[in-house]
Amino acid sequence: MRPLRIGVNALYLIPGGVGGTEIYLRHLLAALAEIDRTNQYYVFTNLETGADLAPKQANFTTVRQRVNAAFRPARIIWEQTVLPLSVATRDIDVLLNPGFTAPLICGRPQVTVFHDLQHKRHPEYFRWFDLPFWRTLLFWSAQLATLLIAVSEATRADLENYYRLPREKIRVVPEGVTPRFSEIARARPASPPEPFLLTASTLHPHKNLDRLLRVFTEFRRTRPEYRLVITGVRGFDTEKLEQLRVALGLAEAVEFTGWIDRDKLFTLFERAWAFVYPSNFEGFGLPVLEALAAGVPTACTEIEPLASMAGEAALLFDPSSDAEMLEALVRITSDEALRTKLTAAGPERAALFSWTTTARLTLDVLLEAARPSRSSPGDEVSIVNKNQRPGKNGVRIKM
Repeated sequence: MRPLRIGVNALYLIPGGVGGTEIYLRHLLAALAEIDRTNQYYVFTNLETGADLAPKQANFTTVRQRVNAAFRPARIIWEQTVLPLSVATRDIDVLLNPGFTAPLICGRPQVTVFHDLQHKRHPEYFRWFDLPFWRTLLFWSAQLATLLIAVSEATRADLENYYRLPREKIRVVPEGVTPRFSEIARARPASPPEPFLLTASTLHPHKNLDRLLRVFTEFRRTRPEYRLVITGVRGFDTEKLEQLRVALGLAEAVEFTGWIDRDKLFTLFERAWAFVYPSNFEGFGLPVLEALAAGVPTACTEIEPLASMAGEAALLFDPSSDAEMLEALVRITSDEALRTKLTAAGPERAALFSWTTTARLTLDVLLEAARPSRSSPGDEVSIVNKNQRPGKNGVRIKM
């Protein structure tokens, strides 16, 4: 009997360049290291990823692949040709693909994570030359995987609808929130917040940031002391948003920070007066969960899965309505009774989610996927997930 040998396909990860999927993978690996010290993990990285991705624990090994992920064609070719050979060489029992795509010919059980199906729901937000990649590789990655992980019920529904996948092939494993945000919630009452609204979001079209800028212009007509800080990867809409900021006369009032390290982001959450998230589409919506955990009064759109995740702990508004968004900004900044309520409700709601629970459920899926290939007599996997407690009730929330 021997431990399970788990591969992790991290070829997609470009530090500071892929947004929330980077946060997802880093926290997932750290949580797996906390709950599992016996199974062996082999993290396949690219040339851009530093040595800090894999936890510095005896059962985690970094396997650096000689490919630059920033050049997508090279990364795709490598993932489809060289990675399967590396997986076979290390006798991997199951391969986890946390970034949508997977080697289509692998010879080993695979678990692939889908964070959303935006390319199917909103293809208009994609560049024409990117769509063939998304359509082809994601479709076949979903079809050929042993099991799939969807980060929300909304994403599972999209997988069933667009790819005609059987429900029994998909496991819903929500994302988590780091305890650091709970520390922020406890610390915030000690110092008054500053008059700025915080938005943590990649600058992509579906994030609805152009509408936020226009509404914020109206908001400042009566509240000129407020600023807006938008932090996140500079995506496809960056140039357009920067031009709109100038055209609206917001050059001094709106800041695009770009991707910043987590310590700087934590500081912004500590200081922010409120958090606003105007997105038109999400697969999960981790920034909203983090804002709730930090005890920052939060307003977000009423789309799924945000509405189910936030419950009554956030002020919801229609993403297509300037009037509703403006009203939300006014209330989230000036309605003290509402702010007090949300400040208390946010951390309580966010406590239903943890990266430890995410790791436990993910390990369960990996073990389930690996069983068929390890069922031959005399070659049993020695380790099961010893931490199968559901933990906090986050696993019961319909996302």
